[in-house]
Amino acid sequence: MQIILLEKVVNLGDLGEIVRVKDGYARNFLIPYGRARRATEAAKAAFEAKRAELEKAAAVKLAEAQAQGAKLGGTTIKLTQKAGVDGRLFGSVTNADVAEELTKTGYKVAKSQVRMPNGAIKVTGDSTVSVSLHTDVVVEITVSVYGETA
Repeated sequence: MQIILLEKVVNLGDLGEIVRVKDGYARNFLIPYGRARRATEAAKAAFEAKRAELEKAAAVKLAEAQAQGAKLGGTTIKLTQKAGVDGRLFGSVTNADVAEELTKTGYKVAKSQVRMPNGAIKVTGDSTVSVSLHTDVVVEITVSVYGETA
């Protein structure tokens, strides 16, 4: 299926590009979430009429993400979890825990934006985690996990 991208999509293309994707990806993800439209002649004409408006909105979103990324970059958050004497956690620290702690400290971050390259954190100590605020803005933060003995 050919679609027109209404915003930048990672590994697919930029705003305004006409790309071919599998039908299910377009019908179930891109179109319902407002990231694309079918590439019909009417949709192409409507897109060209609104192109400047969409580009301006995309630039504003990027500027906001860059401003938040400048504040968030290099931040260290501290989490406390129950741990054994050897430093292994009884549970684990997930992206939801990191997002919740960032929200408490005043940053607006969803759990889907937190990327943990090595999976959930299962030991005490410092770990580096990526936060993807925008497709072009990814910042690194440090998560310090402290163990509390039961």
